[in-house]
Amino acid sequence: MAYVRKNVSRLTRTERRRFIEALLEVKRRGEYDEFVRLHIVHFRGDGDRGLRAAHMTPSFLPWHRQFLLDMENALRRVDPSVTVPYWDWTRDRTATSLPWTDDLLGGNGRRGDRQVITGPFARAGGRWTLRESITDVDFLTRDLGRARDPISLPTRSDLDWALRDPVYDVAPWDSTVTRGFRNKMEGWGNGRIPWYNHNRVHRWVGGAMLGGASVNDPVFWLHHAFVDMQWQRWQQRHRNHRYLPATPPGRGSAQYGRIVSRHEPMPPWDVTPDELEDLSGIYRYA
Repeated sequence: MAYVRKNVSRLTRTERRRFIEALLEVKRRGEYDEFVRLHIVHFRGDGDRGLRAAHMTPSFLPWHRQFLLDMENALRRVDPSVTVPYWDWTRDRTATSLPWTDDLLGGNGRRGDRQVITGPFARAGGRWTLRESITDVDFLTRDLGRARDPISLPTRSDLDWALRDPVYDVAPWDSTVTRGFRNKMEGWGNGRIPWYNHNRVHRWVGGAMLGGASVNDPVFWLHHAFVDMQWQRWQQRHRNHRYLPATPPGRGSAQYGRIVSRHEPMPPWDVTPDELEDLSGIYRYA
């Protein structure tokens, strides 16, 4: 029977505690840092040679669906009652709302070094040292809302703009496309509005959530659960439309060998986007 991923605002006190304890145990076992390392390795952009599977590419959504599922399985090996909750950033929109409470993810970083000093992932607790990173900082940092150059979180209208597009993705299948649900959700914009939806949330959180090592902030999972939920909503709204491209670009294409088509496996797994389009038998959203 499918288990349920809840809105983080609907978790009971016991569910909050068990989720945090499971995260800390996965970290203690060394498994969590492997997730960070994997994300860093696959954090590739348009300008990088070779295959892009995780970002600036059609497989952004299925890649992170499998990544999220792997983390959830790791948590459930610790505590089978745990699932990854989602953070609805169109509703909980301030630096003092959920999930930024002491019994969940802790609060904002302090002035100066942006170190998180409250909650279970604060350095003082000694249980959340950053071992895989793109900087020399070994403690969790945040800059909620970007104090020096404030931005706001995406709105429900921003989400609806992406969800209305009936096409999954379009050529040239990268960060420059202006049509298609995938990039409207992933959020590569232009000079006037550089970030939408998913990307804008990473920017709003700031600190460790910037760049390839963003997994170091546990909010990564709550954010991506909500993004995954939007893909599911898009699928339900546009039942006659599927993941694109259906077949690999030809040898004459600039994207030849650089993106994953519907029936090709995504590294580092032997799983295709086609196989990940419907996981309703495993989990559902409440």
